[in-house]
Amino acid sequence: MVTLADMPQTRHPWLQRMRENWGLFRRNLFGRIGLVLLAAFGLMALLSYLPPLIDPMYHPMVGVDPQIMHSSGPSWRHWLGTDFMGRDILSQLLAGARVAFIVGVSAAFMSIFLGTSIGLIAGYAGGFLDTMLMRTADIIMVLPTLLVILLLSSLFGQLSIMTIVLMIAFFRWPGVSRVIRAQTLSLKQRPFIDAARVAGASHARIIFKHIMPNVLPLAFLYMTFRVTSAIVIEAALAFLGFGDPSTVSWGMMLQWVWKTGHMFQAPYWLLPPGICISLLTLSFYMLGRAMDEVLNPRLRSMEEA
Repeated sequence: MVTLADMPQTRHPWLQRMRENWGLFRRNLFGRIGLVLLAAFGLMALLSYLPPLIDPMYHPMVGVDPQIMHSSGPSWRHWLGTDFMGRDILSQLLAGARVAFIVGVSAAFMSIFLGTSIGLIAGYAGGFLDTMLMRTADIIMVLPTLLVILLLSSLFGQLSIMTIVLMIAFFRWPGVSRVIRAQTLSLKQRPFIDAARVAGASHARIIFKHIMPNVLPLAFLYMTFRVTSAIVIEAALAFLGFGDPSTVSWGMMLQWVWKTGHMFQAPYWLLPPGICISLLTLSFYMLGRAMDEVLNPRLRSMEEA
């Protein structure tokens, strides 16, 4: 008697591949650690909506403890202490996790979407269009992202979170586009692409049906690294005073502790945002390393050896 387990799994080969990749990912130590850290920060971002509902004094921006009104150490009312105005540091830390996820994931997704699209078009079209797009990418790539954003913010004033996300995405797509272009140039010479052309497939079908599925895993891999750079850039802008003044972020917390002169007097205020920035960027880096080993068989063979 033939069971479902004995039948060949040919209907959904991509599902089988995902299961195999997930099995490889689970065996990777870096991947497991990164996933645990990312889940912890995701929980922090979700919990950020809770403190203002418990008591208005726990609002990260406008909530003030009327009994303190100054910087104080950890207590039962404020587990991580309060800042110079009597605002709860734990509430600010949770709100900063939400902002870090919004900035990091949004900027990374936009830059990867733009870089992948341009890389696919440039690699497949070739000729003058390829040259023009890659020279544009070269010009943007050599620009120092943080310095240019600082210059623009000095001209137009403090930037909103969405403006920061768009600017980071604009300056971070060229590196991805060059990698995707190189992969596209290699793929379009493969026999299955020639077979698709002979069968009468249109250019759009070849790009979206045959080439794009083969470059998307590489794009998602680069997305994990782009998240880390976006988080660090936003934190640096906020620390230097060019962030969104209406938003509590980890960089803004570091700016407050510096400007009020508590840098060396209040470690309970200084350390939490710095540690969170380091751990969140580390979690995405570990995820990227694990995904790199899953997608690259050579790295897996080196690890096994």
